[in-house]
Amino acid sequence: MNRIGIVLAVSLAGLASAACAGGPPRGQHHYQDPAYQDWARVTHVQPQYARVRVTRQECGPRAAAYYDERHAAYPAERQLGGAIIGGIAGGIIGNQVGKGSGKHVATAAGAVVGTIVGDRIQNNGAQLVHPAAHGHPAQRCRSVEHWEQQLTGYQVSYEYNGRHYTRFMTHDPGRRVRVNVSVSPA
Repeated sequence: MNRIGIVLAVSLAGLASAACAGGPPRGQHHYQDPAYQDWARVTHVQPQYARVRVTRQECGPRAAAYYDERHAAYPAERQLGGAIIGGIAGGIIGNQVGKGSGKHVATAAGAVVGTIVGDRIQNNGAQLVHPAAHGHPAQRCRSVEHWEQQLTGYQVSYEYNGRHYTRFMTHDPGRRVRVNVSVSPA
């Protein structure tokens, strides 16, 4: 065999192996995976609902009618003992400090300052004021439970290749729905 024959034989062998490795010739279908997607016509869509219990806070005048007074938080009454003792002590100290006609002024000033200091010490400086005193009524709230219908999805009926199917879906697909089609020998 001459050189041209050898080159020609090797070339033909290479082309033949490439053709076999490349798959089937054009026009012929050889499917490794016989599944594909197609479109089906939607024939009916029915929304599906579920009853759900919902809790919410209701505040204001309507809630006040149902407010339980036993659970109300009111400020404690102010104690007067600290103010009285502080006033007496302040008056005594003011009397000791003042001289002449200023003694009466010093006694009165000491009593006032002692009353304020004694009150603050006993009541921790808290200024307890009822909210209604400032024109703001106390807001009262209560929890209200009720049932609601909530959309959970859609029951979808569709037709593909002359057969009818029904399936639950989380969304409304519209006029057509994408379907997976699988073909296998019987």
